[in-house]
Amino acid sequence: MADHRDFLMFSSEAESGRLGEARGSSREAFWFLSGRSSPDGEVRRVPILDTPFLIGRGANAALCLSCRTVSCRHAELLEEGGELLVRDLGSRNGTYVNGQRIGGPRTLFPGDLVQFGAMPFRVLKQTAPANSRTICEDVMDHAVVLVQFDRLMSERAVIPHYQMIVDIRNEEIRAVEVLARSRLVGLEMPAAMFSVAAALGVETQLSRMIRSKAVQETSTLESPPHLFLNIHPAELQEPALIDSIEEIRAVSPTQRLTLEIHEKAVGDVASLSRLRDALHEMGVGLAFDDFGAGQGRLLELVEVRPDYVKFDISLIHRIHNAPSKQRRLVGSLVSLVREMGVVPLAEGVECPEEHEVCQELGFQLAQGFYYGQPAPLQSFPHRVLQPSPAVV
Repeated sequence: MADHRDFLMFSSEAESGRLGEARGSSREAFWFLSGRSSPDGEVRRVPILDTPFLIGRGANAALCLSCRTVSCRHAELLEEGGELLVRDLGSRNGTYVNGQRIGGPRTLFPGDLVQFGAMPFRVLKQTAPANSRTICEDVMDHAVVLVQFDRLMSERAVIPHYQMIVDIRNEEIRAVEVLARSRLVGLEMPAAMFSVAAALGVETQLSRMIRSKAVQETSTLESPPHLFLNIHPAELQEPALIDSIEEIRAVSPTQRLTLEIHEKAVGDVASLSRLRDALHEMGVGLAFDDFGAGQGRLLELVEVRPDYVKFDISLIHRIHNAPSKQRRLVGSLVSLVREMGVVPLAEGVECPEEHEVCQELGFQLAQGFYYGQPAPLQSFPHRVLQPSPAVV
């Protein structure tokens, strides 16, 4: 990816309409141009859905470039036998491929740099994923979702939803976990969003945007709630993670924040300990999420000592009907966590019986459909916006 703004964009409604016309096609791959449509514009991915594909400064161009060095009808792209060709249309300032001005049609390859006047673009080719679960039924549907994903990112169209985290003793709300939703077709749920983000290599940018949006919309409340914020595993490998947390901390300096790390991403104890210390310096907590979903990371838990451990739903689901041996095991883990000064949280509590058993086993916090469905901020009861001073 050229930079974090390198997303798919259609330059006009007419191009978007071509998606619908091409739905019946069986193309196995699509060509894209990655670049700016104006000298100071954002980097975008432009799909070559059908050819001839006109490039120029005129309003009828499939790719309209706002630059004086570009002619009204500058060049065109042609697809022949799966290959992409570029042809200059007698432009004043020329068309270049990898720095050489072309005089006739030239075959383009993935990674080539093609320049129209002073406007450079990188040539990209995307192949449809084979034998994998995709959001869409075919490549064209996938392209539609990519268009929607561009809107999701450029318009910050994520709608934060919040799920209550309660004190298991009295069911008073102590915090809320931030979840992501949208109204864009094909991207309504986070799994779909991150599936597309993974294909584009921008999971980190999506994750940061979700956190930023949630902090911004809750920071203006009279008593901002304690937010549990998820981070994508890829972010743990990036030095910019701390910078991104400092940015949202600056937006809401006193709001209680806790970062959730999925258990599967827990590995390097030394790095996690440094992360915990850096977060604590900013007044931000750390939680291990989905504990017990795979291998119980007991060693890492002991070494890092996060502030919270969220027990996976697989340990909580129907625990009231579980064998006594299983219940004793969960109870022992809860006791271990509490002895380390870490707060145990039961995830996925869905009925009164599960709630009662989790209370008996010593959990301090809990969340799940039993306490309330995830909802946008305006749908929350007033009590969420005025949390108790004794927030855990």
